[in-house]
Amino acid sequence: MHITVKTAPKAKSVSVTAEPGTPISDLISRFRRELPYDVVAARLDNHVVGLDTQLYSEGEVTFLDVRDPSGNQAYQNSVVELYLAAVRNVFPKASVVVAHSLNRGIYTKMSGIRTPGPKEVARIEAEMRRIARDDISFFEINPDVQLIVPSTGYVKEFDLKKCRNGIIVRIPEAAHPQGLPPYRDDKKLHKAFQEQEKWNHMLGIRYMDDLNELIRNDEMKEIIQISEALHEKSIAGIADQIVRTKKRIVLIAGPSSSGKTTFAHRLCTQLWVNGRKPIYLGTDDYYLERSQVPAGADGTKNFENLDSLDVALFNTHMNALLAGGPVDIPRFDFESGTKKFGERILQAKPDQPIVIEGIHGLNDELTRQIPAEQKFKIYISPLTMVRIDNHNRIPLTDVRKLRRIIRDASKRGWDARQTIEAWPKVRAGEDVNIFPYSDQADAIFNSVHVYEMAALKKYARPLLEAIGEQEEEYTESRRLLRLLGFVDELKDDSVIVNNSIIREFIGGSVVG
Repeated sequence: MHITVKTAPKAKSVSVTAEPGTPISDLISRFRRELPYDVVAARLDNHVVGLDTQLYSEGEVTFLDVRDPSGNQAYQNSVVELYLAAVRNVFPKASVVVAHSLNRGIYTKMSGIRTPGPKEVARIEAEMRRIARDDISFFEINPDVQLIVPSTGYVKEFDLKKCRNGIIVRIPEAAHPQGLPPYRDDKKLHKAFQEQEKWNHMLGIRYMDDLNELIRNDEMKEIIQISEALHEKSIAGIADQIVRTKKRIVLIAGPSSSGKTTFAHRLCTQLWVNGRKPIYLGTDDYYLERSQVPAGADGTKNFENLDSLDVALFNTHMNALLAGGPVDIPRFDFESGTKKFGERILQAKPDQPIVIEGIHGLNDELTRQIPAEQKFKIYISPLTMVRIDNHNRIPLTDVRKLRRIIRDASKRGWDARQTIEAWPKVRAGEDVNIFPYSDQADAIFNSVHVYEMAALKKYARPLLEAIGEQEEEYTESRRLLRLLGFVDELKDDSVIVNNSIIREFIGGSVVG
C-alpha cells in the first residue's frame, strides 16, 4: 500500500510503500538522515497517534518532534511517566504531585517521605536513566497513559534539579529541541505559585472535579466573587507598595493574553484611591517609523523585538515627565507606520505615577536612561490552573492560547486556525523578550481565575470545533478540546464583573 510521508508539518510530501501492519516507527528509519531531531509522535490523516500505531490503509503520516505542540506533549508525558516510575522504585511510600511549570521545567512535590535532598534527587535521576537504558514499553509502566512514545529508550534528554521543597523535571523545549534550555531560578514566581495553591485550598478547589461539582450544584456565584476579590486585594496591595516606595515609572510586562490592559487600568484606579492620579501610557506608541525597523536574517521585520522601538525618544520623554516638563506624547498610526505628534501634550506633577504597559517593561535596556530608583516593575501572567489530578496539569500556555483564540475572534475577526498558526511566533518572542526578565519584577500579579477554564469553554469550544479535519491546525484544536473536556461549562457568566480580567477576553469589559 502507498503511504504519503511528511518529515515535518511544513515539509514536502513523499510517497512510500509499506506492508499492512507496518508501525509508523518503521517508516522513520527510512528518513533518518533527513530528520533534524528525534521523532516522538505522528499525525495519521491529521489525527495525533503514537509511533507504535500500525498502518492498515493508505493515508498521510506526518512526523512530529518536540517543536510541535503535540510532539512536545508526547515527550513531556513520557518523561513524567519515567519520573513517576523511578520514584516508585526508589521511594515506594512516596506520592508525587506534578504541580506546574517553573524554572523552564515542571515543578513536582513529594509526600510520604521527608523532603528530598540532592542525594535523593540523584538516586531518582539515576533510576530514570537505568529504566531508559532498559528500553521498557511504556504500556508495561502505565497502560492508561495517552499520547506517549513507545518505550523508555526514546527518552534521552532530561534531568532533575532540587528546587526548595520540590524537584524540577527538565525536558527540551520547542525553542531548544536539542538538549535542555539554560536553567533559570525564578524565585518570585515560585512564591506566587505557592500563594495561589494556598487560595485554591482555601476555596476547596484542588482538582477539576471539585470545580465541576460546584458548577453542577449551582454554587459558582460565591466562588467567582471571592476570586475577583482576591484579584482586587492583590492589585490594591501592589498600588500600596508603589506609593510606599515613591517610585513613579511603573512598568507592566507579561506574555500574550495575560490581561495586561485590564490590570493596568485597575492598578490606575487603586493608585487614585491612594491619592495618586496616574498617567497611563503604552510603549506601542513608541515604535520606530516602520521604514526604520531593521529586518532580520530572513528579511522580515519583527515588531516584537526591542530594536523596533524608539528607545531614545522613550527615555527622553519619560525623564522629561519626571522633571515636570511638558511632553508631546506620540500616537503611532499603524496604517501609515508613523508616529503622529501634537495630539497629546502631558505634564506630570511631582508625585504623579506614570503607568506604562509594554512587553519590554522588565528589560532595563528599554529604560536604560531612567534612574533605577524611579522604576517599579510588575510581571503579570496566569500562573497556576486547577489540576486535572495529581499527575496531570493544564499548561498555562494553553490557558493563554484559549484566551487569545477567543479575543482574536471578537477583536480581529480571526478564526481559531489563524491564532493557532501564529502562536509559535508569539511564544518564540516571549522566550526572548519577556520570560528571561520575570524575576526582575518588584511585584508579580497572577491573572488567572480558579474558575477560568469553565468560563472560557463556552466561547472557545465552537471556535475550535470549526477547524476542519483537513486543516493542519486541526490536531492542535483537538488537543485543546480534550483539555476543555475535563471541565464543565459555566453557562451563565453574568455574575462575572465587567472589570474582570476574564472580560478582556470573553467580552463585556468596561476597561480599556
